[in-house]
Amino acid sequence: MALTKEKLISRLQTQVGLSKVDSRAVMEEVLKIIKETLASGEDLLISGFGKFSVRHKNARRGRNPQTKENLILRERKVVVFKTSGVLRNRINQVS
Repeated sequence: MALTKEKLISRLQTQVGLSKVDSRAVMEEVLKIIKETLASGEDLLISGFGKFSVRHKNARRGRNPQTKENLILRERKVVVFKTSGVLRNRINQVS
């Protein structure tokens, strides 16, 4: 089960003690800053969590898996996430 934006807002409300309206406003503002940063081409580094960066992918040949038709995938930008060592270690801890 995924942690949704609504669940994050609820956790902000209960764990930080903000109102639901304030929690939503904080979450929306943080997401807005993240979107603007990545859209401008800057990397986003959250210490102890990881790094988001925008990478350019060149056009390439591909194939529709349903029809097996060959096609050209256009060039595009993608967001890449690399975990920090701290998060990677926490995920890989054996309980």
